[in-house]
Order: sequence, then C-alpha cells, then structure tokens
Amino acid sequence: MLKVSGLETFYGASQALFGMELSVGAGEVVTLMGRNGMGKTTTVNSILGICIPRAGAIEFAGKAVRGLASYRIAKLGIGLVPEGRQVFPNLTVRENLVAAAANRDGRAYPWSLARVFEFFPRLAERQGNLGNQLSGGEQQMLAVGRALMTNPRLLILDEATEGLAPLIRQEIWQCLAGLKREGQSILVIDKNVQTLIRLADRHYIIEKGRTVWTGASAELAANPGLQHRYLGI
Repeated sequence: MLKVSGLETFYGASQALFGMELSVGAGEVVTLMGRNGMGKTTTVNSILGICIPRAGAIEFAGKAVRGLASYRIAKLGIGLVPEGRQVFPNLTVRENLVAAAANRDGRAYPWSLARVFEFFPRLAERQGNLGNQLSGGEQQMLAVGRALMTNPRLLILDEATEGLAPLIRQEIWQCLAGLKREGQSILVIDKNVQTLIRLADRHYIIEKGRTVWTGASAELAANPGLQHRYLGI
C-alpha cells in the first residue's frame, strides 16, 4: 500500500529526515513513534507532498508519488487526520464532512454522512454546530470523520489522541479498532505505547529523523528497555 525508502527532507539548509524507511500493507495498522521533534510529522508531510523530499522514494499503491502535488496524492486515496485537528471553524459539522466527500473508487458501501454519524453519534447530535463550537474531542471525531468521507485507501492520523480527555481518548481508540476490523489500512502517530501495542500490527520508532527500530507488537511489548530508550520521558 505505502512504501517509503531512503527519505531525506530538509527545512532550508537544516536536514530533518535521514534515510527514513517505513511501509504499510493493505489492511495493516502501523505506528510511527518517537519523542517530540524527532521527525514524525515531517515524515507524514513528506509522504503527502506538503514537504518536498530531496532524496528517497515514496510509492503508494504501486505509484511513485514523491514530488507530486498534495492534492494529487490525496486523490490517490490517502486521508489525513492532521495534528491539531484543523477543522474548518466557520463551517458546520455537516459542512465539514460534505466538503471532503468523495468516492473515487466507486465503493458499494462508501463512507457517507449517515455512516459517519452512526460511527460518531455525537457528531450527529452536533451536526448544525460550527467547528469552533465543538470540544477538542468532538473536533477530533470530526477530523476523523472528514478523512473517512474521502473513502481513503490509507488513513493517516498524526497525534491521534493528543490533548484529549481519557474517556474521549478511549472512544477514539475503539473507533480505530473498528476500522481495523473492517480492513482499513492505517498509519498512526501517538504516544500511548501500550494502547498502540494492542491495536497495531507493526511499529516504527524514529529518532533524529532516522528509523532506529521496527518490529511487531509482541517484540515491542517484550522489550521495555527499547521503549524506555526511545519513547520514555
């Protein structure tokens, strides 16, 4: 589904990524973990064409996408739930969702308003409210719903539960588990290691713009020293 190899990205003269490697298979849930400032969001932005890498390869669904405009990459089937949610503040919940709606693959059972409202009942209750009238948890649900309305082949979540109350955080994790059961491919960035171990199939740990470890959940769970070295505070 997604393959990233040898990725090098710069901000001006400052290099942020040094040969980043990762992949996501069809139906897999994969994580990208690391401390703050290690290059996780830069990796996502490089995949999506928001940052333009100077070297390396990015393939999505068998197509080379490095250097393509962001909108063209999105049209190929990548849906983003960005860090900080970034919902449209002056649009209603319903308008936020409809604005992103697409079914480019012609799915027989696509994500629709009704399906998103069934998935997130709270959004159905708040569908007439503006984006800036929602709580942080409701905005995150809206950001996920907006990405799903594009009917993505790959869903990327950058800081999936950052700043959310524990109950809302749990609700988001339950929703992601439901998407996994449906076969949705997901790349997720978050700091809740134990939850990610239970949810995801494979993990990548990044430090200073480099992939320093990759493995399955059982391997990560069995290695607390690795967790402390690269993910501990």
